[in-house]
Amino acid sequence: MITRAFKSLTNSLLVAGALGAALAVSAPVQAQELKIGYVNSERVLRDAAPAKAALARMEQDFVKRDKDLNDQAAKLKGAADKLEKDAPTLAEAEKNRRQRELVEQDRDLQRKRREFQEDLNQRRNEETAAIVERANKVIKQIFETEKYDLILQDVVFAGPRVDITDKVIKALNAAAGGK
Repeated sequence: MITRAFKSLTNSLLVAGALGAALAVSAPVQAQELKIGYVNSERVLRDAAPAKAALARMEQDFVKRDKDLNDQAAKLKGAADKLEKDAPTLAEAEKNRRQRELVEQDRDLQRKRREFQEDLNQRRNEETAAIVERANKVIKQIFETEKYDLILQDVVFAGPRVDITDKVIKALNAAAGGK
């Protein structure tokens, strides 16, 4: 039992000695602190002036088409309501013809809505890619001028001390104001 306790104490001392030696060796490495930054890309895409301008352009470009689709949907609903109201007095052939027309108009409307959504998504992706490219250039510039060792995006947690999102947004806004 005494030998077991002695071996345990010896092992503990060996581990402590190895840990001390490792800390002594790593001390010079720790003296040079890493400069780390974090960018919240979601905030950049939401708050930067170029992102807001892109959103405004997209809304302006797509609002008329969206209104036209909504108007077409309202007309289709009105025609469907009218058919339902008139159905008891219509001849079977006329009722079938109008139902086919409504089905065809509904298919056309659904196709136009899909095309609209695809166009909107494509445009959103293009605008987002352009903003991300500009933001990455700004981040690289900050990285180089302020001598960062590492800049991260989209992390789980980051403290305010390393958050440089506001710097990135300000630089993007300044660049957008200069254009």
